[in-house]
Amino acid sequence: MIRPTREREQSATSATKETDSTQSTVKQCPECESESLVTSDGGSEISCERCGLIVEESRIDRGPEWRAFNAAERDSKSRVGAPTTQTMHDKGLTTAIDWKDKDAYGRSLSSEKRSQMHRLRKWQERIRTKDAGERNLQFALSEIDRMSSALGIPRSVREVACMLYRRALQEDLIRGRSIEGVATSALYAACRIEGIPRSLEEVAAVSRVDRKEIGRTYRYVAQELGLGMEPVDPKKYVPRFCSELELSEEVQAKANEIIDVTAEKGLLSGKSPTGYAAAAIYAASLLCNEKKTQREVANVAQVTEVTIRNRYQEQIEAVGLY
Repeated sequence: MIRPTREREQSATSATKETDSTQSTVKQCPECESESLVTSDGGSEISCERCGLIVEESRIDRGPEWRAFNAAERDSKSRVGAPTTQTMHDKGLTTAIDWKDKDAYGRSLSSEKRSQMHRLRKWQERIRTKDAGERNLQFALSEIDRMSSALGIPRSVREVACMLYRRALQEDLIRGRSIEGVATSALYAACRIEGIPRSLEEVAAVSRVDRKEIGRTYRYVAQELGLGMEPVDPKKYVPRFCSELELSEEVQAKANEIIDVTAEKGLLSGKSPTGYAAAAIYAASLLCNEKKTQREVANVAQVTEVTIRNRYQEQIEAVGLY
């Protein structure tokens, strides 16, 4: 008999612990008083690893009847749909009718069936949104998804942005403001909450509203929802800017050091975090003999060369390199 590996035993044990709400209260073997208790693959028995005594049996297994040892095998055996998501207005609980006019065996449908499927798709699209509120939510969440894809924002941050927009809709904060503006401000707020370095200029570049409206709407939504945002740390922008400029880790570490030293002296107060990070990277590239022009750094950070020159002069004077 082939015994399962220790990794499989551990995964089966953890899965059983998650699915079984009636966990055992036995902590040690009554025979040899050992605490090395092992749960079987099916989760129905607990035995002692030292003496082999079965401590408990016939436990309720609330998991599936099949076993899987990797993600692909688990997905292929699962008989349930995708989990609910906040990024869709109906949370993903709707019915999806495939656009391909083929049956389950891959054969083409007859003309009568194709007409029927066309009518079903049309009515399915109509009944997904029953009122103006749902149409509003559907359009806003699609905008958040579009902007997130353009900015390369992770799925978890999209979920937070959609939750913030749903809260704004429930609090009736959309009235008198554009849907695109509130959706963009929710995405920017989610990036700040989750620590994803995206500047207001970058978000405005992929949005359909201007930067001034996004900033005004963001401040209003953050105040009404009580988000309590903290100032952005310039060091969060350093890895991405250095990667786009193809600078070494030495430059990245030196830029972080410059930011730390100058921030302790109070130079960061009232300054743009992107411009502050760009100036520190420019100074670090000069110190590490990996010179980049101010224009190159400014294009990556989406700030002006004047901003970099001003911040650069302040930083090198504070560090004592002038």
